[in-house]
Amino acid sequence: MSERFIGTWNLVSYENRAGDQVTYPFGKNPVGYIMYNDEGYMAVALMASNRRSFSSMDIMGGTTEEIVAAYGTYLSYCGKYGVTEDRVIHHVQVSSYPNWIGEDQVRFYKFEGNKLTLSTPPQILGGKQQSGYLIWERMK
Repeated sequence: MSERFIGTWNLVSYENRAGDQVTYPFGKNPVGYIMYNDEGYMAVALMASNRRSFSSMDIMGGTTEEIVAAYGTYLSYCGKYGVTEDRVIHHVQVSSYPNWIGEDQVRFYKFEGNKLTLSTPPQILGGKQQSGYLIWERMK
């Protein structure tokens, strides 16, 4: 089953859902990639498409406001992964969100043609109990 995941996928859409409410945490045109390899490792990075540059060219610099804005519009993590009948489990080893390090992130999956939909169990997102829905398209 895991062979279907192997490769690089481009982010098509990302939305959070709570009942009838739909929000777009990184806007309606987010960008990102998720990659799975045949050695059992994965990596994902996603962000808002309209992120502002820092005023400084120092990679360790930035004002507090710039750093807060950058962190709030970007997410990445990587580690090992495993696949069950209806879930892919990301065993997080590195993450921009420190609370996920050493944790498992469960994603329900569905393949349709060259698209992969990953959804989260309900979790706190933006202060509300929601589920994330991400649609990925296989890169050629």
